Amino acid sequence: MDKKFEGFLNAYLDTGQAYDTSGYLRPTLMAFNESYVQVIRDGFNEILQDPDFGPAEYERLTNIEFPDSDSLRQYLRDMHSYLFEDAPVQPAPPE
Repeated sequence: MDKKFEGFLNAYLDTGQAYDTSGYLRPTLMAFNESYVQVIRDGFNEILQDPDFGPAEYERLTNIEFPDSDSLRQYLRDMHSYLFEDAPVQPAPPE
């Protein structure tokens, strides 16, 4: 996993930021240069295709717990859709 992608998860999807679904995240990401945005897109694609990436690894990076791999994968798919496919609402992780 790319260190820049890990940094993105830690900075923007950690316990301090992930619950703020006011819509700032997509414009913030898109304000970065194209190569950084591509690293983040590639990072999401990588973890979504990696069967070994699960709740424990995500918690290590973000301090957010997911009850199971299915709910984590759905959240990550929804986040990918929000960031890169113009989904209208930023998803929130479990409370």
